[in-house]
Amino acid sequence: MTYVAPIKDMLFDIEHLANVDAIAKLPGFEDADLETTQAVLEECAKLAQGVIAPLNAQGDQYPSTFKDAEVKTTPGFKEAFAQYAAGGWQGLQHPLEFGGQGLPKTIGALCAEMFHSANLSFALCPLLTDGAIEALLTAGSEALKATYLEKLVTGEWTGTMNLTEPQAGSDLALVRSRAERQDDGTYKVFGTKIFITYGEHDMADNIVHLVLARVAGAPEGVKGISLFVCPKVLLNTDGSLGKRNDVHCVSIEHKLGIKASPTAVLQFGDNGGATGYLVGEENRGLEYMFIMMNSARYAVGVQGIAVAERAYQLAAGYAKERVQSRPVDGSMAASAPIIHHPDVRRMLMTMRALTQGCRAMATAAAAAYDTAHKHPDADTRQESQAFYEFLVPLVKGYSTEMSLEVTSLGVQVHGGMGFIEETGAAQHYRDARILPIYEGTTAIQANDLVGRKTLRDGGRTALAIAARIEKTEAELTASGTAAAKVVNARLASARQAFQETVTFVTQNAKGAPNDVFSGSVPYLMLAGNLLAGWQLARSLLAAEKLAAKGEDVPFMQAKITTARFYAEHILTRIPGQRDAIINGASSIMALPVTAF
Repeated sequence: MTYVAPIKDMLFDIEHLANVDAIAKLPGFEDADLETTQAVLEECAKLAQGVIAPLNAQGDQYPSTFKDAEVKTTPGFKEAFAQYAAGGWQGLQHPLEFGGQGLPKTIGALCAEMFHSANLSFALCPLLTDGAIEALLTAGSEALKATYLEKLVTGEWTGTMNLTEPQAGSDLALVRSRAERQDDGTYKVFGTKIFITYGEHDMADNIVHLVLARVAGAPEGVKGISLFVCPKVLLNTDGSLGKRNDVHCVSIEHKLGIKASPTAVLQFGDNGGATGYLVGEENRGLEYMFIMMNSARYAVGVQGIAVAERAYQLAAGYAKERVQSRPVDGSMAASAPIIHHPDVRRMLMTMRALTQGCRAMATAAAAAYDTAHKHPDADTRQESQAFYEFLVPLVKGYSTEMSLEVTSLGVQVHGGMGFIEETGAAQHYRDARILPIYEGTTAIQANDLVGRKTLRDGGRTALAIAARIEKTEAELTASGTAAAKVVNARLASARQAFQETVTFVTQNAKGAPNDVFSGSVPYLMLAGNLLAGWQLARSLLAAEKLAAKGEDVPFMQAKITTARFYAEHILTRIPGQRDAIINGASSIMALPVTAF
């Protein structure tokens, strides 16, 4: 089954949850109204559906190949990327001064979802380039910006982030790559980096590597890490491409999924040292790299939503066609398409509700990002930034864990055929499995949620969000419809469980840290579940008003039903999660290590 971009659902979210009219009033976003948004999304859908999606299965069957230090991508990728770059899609949300279109993240995130739904492996390349652009915009010197940003923003060149080393996975304090100062102000970089997405490929003439390394004499640990630009190809004084830098791909990984995306091992400095250019100041590299990482973490959450949407569409299409058994209610005398069976419907509704809930949450987060960066009022910017930062680990952690549930259900809906590669369901399942791992595992996101996002301000941001949810509960009460009453009851129960969990975390983190961090991932899942459910509750309220006006009633009724299903079947998981967090910590650490 081909991919069809869910533009109607995206437009609903951006209009009624993200409030695109308010975003279009922010300085610099005046042209980003609903009409422009729709035009951009529709044009994006054409490229995603017509050019990039057809390459998805081919990329799984004919992955990138490595030979003689060079990587060749799947046939068709290079040509598709040329179309992507020519259309200006890499620069969609980047500044006009560097060749971008300057549109809000709210629009950019939905376009990114389409590209990732179409082809997760392909879209990883621009994802990493976005992160490199963000880092250089924030910390790069004027010279670095002038040299590299326009080429990155226009998609002529691509970017990478080089953190991981064989001995240093998530613990970057163990980074050993080193950088030696040179008399001309450059550095020579030496070391090995692993798991570098699109670290080598044939889709662009140059690759701009952002690399973490230690300068001689730097402090131990994370405080002694610096960030460098190490291009694959050095530049001549006139800006043209010159000689090859001393950085080479020595292998690519053989993976469970996203096989068309080359995951490279890069060797820096085997022939005298790779020329590197310092980004910002020495020993502040991790701070700058976190700019890339936060950008990438949000984007990986969008990947989870994207692959879930693709899996849902495939499963729904199959369920409408696959004939098997008579319905249990006797409504049909002969064997019927399996979509008539209650359990298949339960699985499809779960897939639909989780995907739409996470899309709504991610869209609300993007709107907060745009407000935090552009709103003229300082207090509003600060409040929006706190909200966005709280949501990033949820978008990343909850949405990617959600994608595993949804893609697994997609296989299940297909039955035995789901286990067969030809249907495509298995590829979505395999591709999704990396998402809760890279750019910080779910546990790392959860530790961030506990430490930086909850404990640092004593739970103030978390409880402020709960107060906003209570306002939605009041609106549901005022609505008074049957669906609103059901959602209100479940949302209130979930919100109360969240508040109790926040209290447990803030009161016990110092005295019983193992108890709190034993429940960190359940806390993230609880919070993500609640925030997605809250956004669907808001969507129910908007859909009820529109349906009452006679606007697209079937679509609005589907939104209402989906929100109710989420409340009855997914928000109801939260009280159990709360109980496990608050009362179940002791059994997690109880067994001695020797018992395992």
